[in-house]
Amino acid sequence: MSDSRPAPRVAIIDYKMGNLYSVRHACTMAGLDARITDLPDEVRAADGVVLPGVGAFGDAMDALRRAGLVEALRAAAEAEKPFFGICLGMQLLLRESHELGTHAGLGLLEGSVERLAETVEHGRKQKIPHVGWNRIHVPSTAGSWEGTPLEALRDGEHMYFVHSFVAKPTEPGVVLATTRYAGQEFCVALRRGSIFACQFHPERSGVEGLRIYAAFAARLARASSERETDDDRAARGEIRSSSQGAVLQALRDLQPASELHRRVQEQSGRKEADHCLRPRGRVRGLPLP
Repeated sequence: MSDSRPAPRVAIIDYKMGNLYSVRHACTMAGLDARITDLPDEVRAADGVVLPGVGAFGDAMDALRRAGLVEALRAAAEAEKPFFGICLGMQLLLRESHELGTHAGLGLLEGSVERLAETVEHGRKQKIPHVGWNRIHVPSTAGSWEGTPLEALRDGEHMYFVHSFVAKPTEPGVVLATTRYAGQEFCVALRRGSIFACQFHPERSGVEGLRIYAAFAARLARASSERETDDDRAARGEIRSSSQGAVLQALRDLQPASELHRRVQEQSGRKEADHCLRPRGRVRGLPLP
């Protein structure tokens, strides 16, 4: 049976410091009604939230406060709406950051944001920021990625990073993935309840990154359906939208998934598919956080 229910609406937070359009295209290809917004009322009306970001932590929090978005974001998390933080957006979830001073964050998770230490390995100084492809791993505290937004990935998958600071959550069990760089192991994905966040850029990480967006879209579809009344369910039949089902089916097979990634790149007006589909080379146009 076809389902005419509208796609879940996701608010992509615009505080003038995010990689907004690549994120919107990835959300759209995952079957979501993705809207870039800086309006608190639109955040409250959305089914879920994506908080992207690049730049300095203190500047980002100042921008969120000026736009009146801090309380709207906290309310979304308190209401257990699916919440997806990306790069700086992940760091903003924590209690505070020590980037260029001490700055209060959203406080949705306990912990702090610290600069990657400069280290020397094999007689060579390791460069900071951490820029490029790196592998992500299941930490021993997580056990596996089953039932999480990373469940479609294999341990050791490559993702694309651009950052100088890292999140150090103190709550037990929230670290979902780690990586190693400059002799240091650190958190690159975390999850608690409806909140999921990653330090890497899934929208710049090829097919495997798009699988994360598909998993987020599936979570949104489930959350939306759980809020429906029995009458709504009976009237509409299938809970999952046909577009969402098609995306998830495509991501089960590498060839259609590659086509999905090509469509994302075409819609965004970028010609980056080649380097995004393999773990080498650079991604153009990413400002440093």
